[in-house]
Amino acid sequence: MPALRLDSVSIAFNGDRAVADLSLTLAPGEVYALLGPNGAGKTTTLNMILGFLKPDLGSIHVGGIDAVAEPLAARARIAYLPESVMLHPGLTATENLSYFALLAGRRIDAATARRLLADAGLQDDAHDRRAHGFSKGMRQKVGVAIALAKEARLLLLDEPTSGLDASAANDLSQVIRSASDRRIAVLMATHDLFRVKDVAHRLGILHAGRLVEERDAASIGPVELERLYLERLAA
Repeated sequence: MPALRLDSVSIAFNGDRAVADLSLTLAPGEVYALLGPNGAGKTTTLNMILGFLKPDLGSIHVGGIDAVAEPLAARARIAYLPESVMLHPGLTATENLSYFALLAGRRIDAATARRLLADAGLQDDAHDRRAHGFSKGMRQKVGVAIALAKEARLLLLDEPTSGLDASAANDLSQVIRSASDRRIAVLMATHDLFRVKDVAHRLGILHAGRLVEERDAASIGPVELERLYLERLAA
């Protein structure tokens, strides 16, 4: 069963089509990079998958659940990392993880929380530090640990590498690979052409709400990808 399936999904705002006839299928453990500039429809697509927006046409299924008809049930299988992960600044990483896991209906003890934080790549000495001083990369790792605690089957990332230095971006790539190894499907909405080559199995180019190109990531080099991306956006 696909982890995510979009069939001919469309949505318009004030008569302007934001996403048009979009179809995507992700298998468990697959990493898919949805590429496109600002305004291409990437975040709108994520918001429809999350049930925050209802498509005008088409269907969305998360692990076989109809995300339009049953948004809460579908969302229970999803973990979402926005561009800026918001944590409670007065709580430690361990406390944040336990708190957000509880909101998702899962109670975890401190030892489990620390193991999940370590699995997400957060250094041991940060587990009991308050989150107010965390970098973006550290907040993302706590967010991934929350996804692991929730036992999500689909991880949505919105511009995950924006504002990250090279080291933090590399750490994020490792975390995405780890999620994939756990058979968590990952959908990345991004305009970072070169980072996706490290982690994605497939990639699609979204332009003005339409999927104008789809490739296996292993079949295309970074220079060719950049040229293809610019050609498709200019068309």
